[in-house]
Amino acid sequence: MSDDLDRDYATAGFARRLGWGVRPAVLLVDPALAYTSVESPLYLKSGQAAASAMASLAAAARDNAVPVVWTSVRFADESCSEAPLFAAKVPALKVFADGNPLGGFAPPLSPAPGELVVVKHYASAFAGTSLAAWLASHSIDTLVIGGYSTSGCVRASALDALQNGFRPIVVRDACADREGGPHENNLFDLNAKYADVIGLDEALPALRG
Repeated sequence: MSDDLDRDYATAGFARRLGWGVRPAVLLVDPALAYTSVESPLYLKSGQAAASAMASLAAAARDNAVPVVWTSVRFADESCSEAPLFAAKVPALKVFADGNPLGGFAPPLSPAPGELVVVKHYASAFAGTSLAAWLASHSIDTLVIGGYSTSGCVRASALDALQNGFRPIVVRDACADREGGPHENNLFDLNAKYADVIGLDEALPALRG
């Protein structure tokens, strides 16, 4: 984005920092093999680099007793009848049918024993799930977010985090999209209106602190 655009948004009062609350959790949105395997229709060229950054977030969180929450898209079969309109819009969602290995977690990512895995059918981690209630019951007020894709499920989850009363912090290195344009444009918009967008170099010390 241009400096002029940054100044215009700042002058209008956008892009202010929400900052960290008292108790964060890391939310890793759909870190599936479907986004890192070249054989998948959902393959992201920068997906593996984002997976490595997500692994760093998870490790830092675990070392400091910060909860790590995962989401996974799963449908009973390739009809994706749990989300028929979403599947009609994006037929590639059939890769998340039960039993398809592309729906599994992308190495080196894997939930540790006891970590919450939220199964979802739509873009947002909050849509039709108990995530908000779980976070509230664990006194979480801040979500440090990475995942796939920036313009899709990450954006939807960050927006719903804000709308459910949680501080969304999106880690740019830990997200990926099909191309740089959608990735950067959505990070810009998220940072302007709905979330704090930070780098991995800022997120890791904060989690460790």
